[in-house]
Amino acid sequence: MAKLTIVANIKANPDKIELVRSELLKLIDLTRAENGCIDYDLHQDNDNPTHFMFYENWESRDLWQVHMNAPHLVAYMEATEGAVAEFTLNEMTITN
Repeated sequence: MAKLTIVANIKANPDKIELVRSELLKLIDLTRAENGCIDYDLHQDNDNPTHFMFYENWESRDLWQVHMNAPHLVAYMEATEGAVAEFTLNEMTITN
């Protein structure tokens, strides 16, 4: 199966930027240690600090699905409830 790339865009409410940022940072080391995680990099938009983006590469979609149910991701969702204005996720694969 082909490697899976995830692009996750998170837009925080303007008054919750630091909360969302701190909770996103907590995910990095735990996720990078997960089986199947190749890359897991957090970015913040230079012109719009409410906009965060994870660029992720996984060995397979099945292993990414395990991540989506990981306890630390559930804890993030609970901690940021009401603080995220918008969330979009794209599952992508290399076409060459």
